[in-house]
Amino acid sequence: MNRTISIIEVNTPHLEKEFLEVNATLNKYNPNYIRPLDNEVNQVFDRSHNKLFKGGDAKRWIAQNEEGICVGRIAAFYYESYKNKGTEYPVGCVGFFDCINEQATANLLFSTAQAWLNENGMQAMDGPINFGDRDKWWGLMVKGFDAEPMYGMSFNPSYYEALITNYGFQNYYNQYYYQKNLNEPLPARFEERYNKFKAKPDYSALHLDKNNLEKFARDFVHIYNNAWAQHGEEKAITLEQILKLFKTLKVVMDERVIWFAYYKEEPIAMFINIPDVNQYFKYFNGKLGLFQKLHLLWMKLRGTNHKLTGLAFGVVPKYQALGVDSYLIYCCNLILLKIKKYNQYEMGWAADWNPKMVNIYKSLDAHPSRQMVTYRYIFNPSVYPFERHPPMDYSTK
Repeated sequence: MNRTISIIEVNTPHLEKEFLEVNATLNKYNPNYIRPLDNEVNQVFDRSHNKLFKGGDAKRWIAQNEEGICVGRIAAFYYESYKNKGTEYPVGCVGFFDCINEQATANLLFSTAQAWLNENGMQAMDGPINFGDRDKWWGLMVKGFDAEPMYGMSFNPSYYEALITNYGFQNYYNQYYYQKNLNEPLPARFEERYNKFKAKPDYSALHLDKNNLEKFARDFVHIYNNAWAQHGEEKAITLEQILKLFKTLKVVMDERVIWFAYYKEEPIAMFINIPDVNQYFKYFNGKLGLFQKLHLLWMKLRGTNHKLTGLAFGVVPKYQALGVDSYLIYCCNLILLKIKKYNQYEMGWAADWNPKMVNIYKSLDAHPSRQMVTYRYIFNPSVYPFERHPPMDYSTK
């Protein structure tokens, strides 16, 4: 029997709540699911909070059946700074996709997003991704359902892959996560490179000091804008943005696992890690009020979190291929061995178009833990044939 599905634009506080609940409802039977914080999802679509609205726009929809039960959701968005190398046509995005295991409902959601993006001049859509930075909700999980997701990691039922590809999305690029048991030693070459740089007085490494956040935020900006922004894969960031991020993370960060390397006084590399805050948030059901914050502090004081997650890792181009990355990793490793607080480390994703980063993960004797996929759907493939994301051009470094 055919069912009637209604697609409703999210434009009231009640519908905003429905939009949040769809994700929790469709994942509630998975014991590994951890609900994202409601306020963080809402901030993505808050024009006063998300600066991407200055150069773009976003819409959200939910799908309801005849009984008024929400059976799906999707967001569509575009923004000027969303660029991928090799793309010569305007590309919009979709994200926050959830749906019952029913292709017709998924198709309605995707076609609604496509129509709106097409009206706004887009010729393709990538997704499911975030209307924001790539460290959150980026890509569709296709492997790794048997473990709890890290903070900011996409997490979805396994049947979503079929819903997306059956609509016509194609694999634009793969995103690989790697995991390491911190009780296992690093390969011997890391200590050798550490000793080499330790013997050079012009090189040094420091971990972050919470009492001097502005200095380290400034160092972060210098490294980031030299290591990534120049390649067109990321937009340049400002000191204001990173200082705000550091202040937000201050309550949960462990300064001993956030490291910077220097040549003389110049910051040249960074290795940014934090305790996996999902180990706290999994008890909060998407809420972060006063009670939850007190609970978080109590768990932090008790030392209940033994997982680390990688946020960022980069080396200024002219210092790459020297072994600075190994030096910095080993500096962090020494303090981890000393404090014996963490036993598991899962790194942020590395794309298949960035094989150097994938090889760094492999060099740690780390093991593949998850795989995400960012898909692309081209509206008129006879005009713009599909091509996968090109490899990073290291010759520009």
